Amino acid sequence: MALVNPDSPRFLKPYAVLLTALVGPLGMAAWRQEAPRGRFSEIDVERINIVEPDGKLRMVLSNRPRSIGPIYQGEPFGYAGGNRPGIIFFNDEGTENGGLTFAGRRGADGRYEASSGFSFDQFNQDQVVFLQYNDRNGRRNMGLTIADRADVDIRELIAERDRIVALPDGPEKIAALEKFRGPRDGVPLMAPRVWVGRDESKAASVTLSDPEGRPRLRLVVGADGEPRIELLDATGQVTARLPEG
Repeated sequence: MALVNPDSPRFLKPYAVLLTALVGPLGMAAWRQEAPRGRFSEIDVERINIVEPDGKLRMVLSNRPRSIGPIYQGEPFGYAGGNRPGIIFFNDEGTENGGLTFAGRRGADGRYEASSGFSFDQFNQDQVVFLQYNDRNGRRNMGLTIADRADVDIRELIAERDRIVALPDGPEKIAALEKFRGPRDGVPLMAPRVWVGRDESKAASVTLSDPEGRPRLRLVVGADGEPRIELLDATGQVTARLPEG
């Protein structure tokens, strides 16, 4: 005859403690192991986050509502997400450094707008190499831009901009905005240096600009098929042209 009823709480409590002590470490060890690989023929998903072992983002693929806003060292800043369907890339510090975005829709009036872009950002700054397509109901341009940017931390730059925007309207705010848009240590905030593409006039062109972002040399084949080479001064005036006239 049993001295203790195995169904009694007095028996079950120490048994449960012993079982937890034995099985718990095994469960933790299994949890720490790498998850098994999966193979799928097809999946529907609204967002995929690619992360490092420590949780830092490396890439986010998402639809529009679940798209991510700007991230700096793992912290959101600038503006909220929800408007950038596509793929956003992040560097080793968890800061956004480029991406692939796309959009296109037709309005109730029948007119459409479409765009797409593939960009690479300067470290802790904005895009400096970008391929873009923009289309406003048939008025379209597309091209590759290579740009210079001042060595200004983008989070500090956005914080400065937001402080100015919050100022009451008036001369002080206007002056602050003008200063904000100006060069930093003699370097423009952003200066396009090379553009290769097709503009809204249907001309194919290569434009080379100076460090201030001012076009100085243009190679153009117009919509009429005629080629030309233009040299420009710092004010944008054509100083020489081939063929002449």
